[in-house]
Amino acid sequence: MTILSNLKYILTIAGHDPSGGAGITSDIKTFEAHGVYGLSVCTAITVQNEKKVKDCIWVPVKTVLAQIEVLYEQYEIEVVKIGIIESWSNLLQVVNKLKALNPTIKTVLDPILKASSGYDFHAQEDQEVLGEIWKNCYIITPNYEEIKNVYPQMTVEDTIAHIANFTNIYLKGGHREDKKGYDELYYSQIVMVNLPPFFNEISHKHGSGCVLSSALASNLALGITLEDAARIAKKYTEEFLNSHPSLLGIHTKIKAK
Repeated sequence: MTILSNLKYILTIAGHDPSGGAGITSDIKTFEAHGVYGLSVCTAITVQNEKKVKDCIWVPVKTVLAQIEVLYEQYEIEVVKIGIIESWSNLLQVVNKLKALNPTIKTVLDPILKASSGYDFHAQEDQEVLGEIWKNCYIITPNYEEIKNVYPQMTVEDTIAHIANFTNIYLKGGHREDKKGYDELYYSQIVMVNLPPFFNEISHKHGSGCVLSSALASNLALGITLEDAARIAKKYTEEFLNSHPSLLGIHTKIKAK
């Protein structure tokens, strides 16, 4: 038992962004703002700032799995957020490891295929393992560009219907052309909830997808139901987006109710 046993622990498995705007640093800031204690496993070292990504050096999957194992030796972790991982096959190893360590784990997967600056982290490959990945996740949080590229041969509607057979989906609407900023939550295979923006004007930010998924994970760790967790996470993210005029945002601690 640790000296912080009164806190909820939550884990991020993601890359390191030197600017602090995305990846594990951003996730930890979001976790702390929600009053949960953030643990982290590094999957990649990126060479970037908030405007561009120059390179990505992947951490070997063996090392990623070892980091996860040593944390589970010490902490009780019920919710995990996953960001960039080198390949679908490596991601499958990670989600399988999490399930083996905690069969009731709630995994929030942000399936990052490309940085907002346009840098490709990995191409489509090994698509036959995707069903196994979705099945071992509690929810995935793609944006519109990502949902279109996960199964390039399928329409967005067919992709959503297919993935919904395996897991819940929070579809981020920041890239929508018809209703920008309108998110959608799909759960229990058939239920769709529209999540309109809370603010009329939204400022663009580096790492906003990381903030949304880690805010959602934080609320789930606090025992909040999925639909309420999604609404709270969306509002938190929009407040983050409007926190500063630059591409880097400021995290504000959630006030206890």
